[in-house]
Amino acid sequence: MTIFAKEVLGANLEDYPLYQANHIMLLAQARVMAMCHELLPTAKIGPAPNIHLAMPLNGTAEDVLCAQYWNAVRNWLYLDAAVFGRYNTLAQDFIRRSGYQLDVTEADLKVLRDGKPDFIALNYYHSETVTYVEGETLADAAGAIHGPGQVVLNPAFPKTDWNWPIDPLGFRTTLQEIHSRYNLPLMVTENGIGAYDKLVDGMVEDDYRIAYLRDHIDAMRQATDSGVPVIGYNPWSAIDLISTHEGFLKRYGFVYVNRDNDSELDLARYKKKSFFWYRKVIESNGDDLS
Repeated sequence: MTIFAKEVLGANLEDYPLYQANHIMLLAQARVMAMCHELLPTAKIGPAPNIHLAMPLNGTAEDVLCAQYWNAVRNWLYLDAAVFGRYNTLAQDFIRRSGYQLDVTEADLKVLRDGKPDFIALNYYHSETVTYVEGETLADAAGAIHGPGQVVLNPAFPKTDWNWPIDPLGFRTTLQEIHSRYNLPLMVTENGIGAYDKLVDGMVEDDYRIAYLRDHIDAMRQATDSGVPVIGYNPWSAIDLISTHEGFLKRYGFVYVNRDNDSELDLARYKKKSFFWYRKVIESNGDDLS
């Protein structure tokens, strides 16, 4: 999207503060969607955000409010702009209260409105749990600010090797919430578990990956049974690749690549146990998750 912003709008994002830079990227996205429809009238195009639906840790009104703001800034800011052509009210309120400037012109709003998506793609790995803490502001590892309060580990969920909560039901509720808000078909572009996979005698016994994907695919099926139109599902990923923050320590693939962060080794490929399981899932069109 940074490249789109520079090529489509001639904007260098480094020249803008946090949320204004994000606004420039959303304008670029809208322009690209409009151009796609103009040049390829039968093509389908849509945004692909990383969605983390937040829930309150406790049943207090303060925690519910915290989750509401967190979702507005972390999730609906991007999707409201992409689908409705306007900014989410609570997201704007948080941006203003946080001292950030967001300049949006009427011409900008027209650009956003003209870039209508045909579907929403999303990446889902886990839900978030938040709690209200006076004077604190949520920020992720990348420095992006999401709302008032604090992200906490929910004791109800098991964790991955990287302390990410495993919440298949959160996948279902995320799909249902997005469709309820935007009434568009959904495509899952990423869903998977990163782990310290161990190669032993040419095999990786990654039952934890099979369990994760089985539970999430089943949750997705429950969402489709409730009426959510999911038009595609893409697990992450087919083959081990470089993790943004962990290199080859954190592996996602169905195929193991024999290398580490210090050496390429021989780059040999080994099919993991999950490879054979997912092949069966594909052959049965998702009916056999055993």
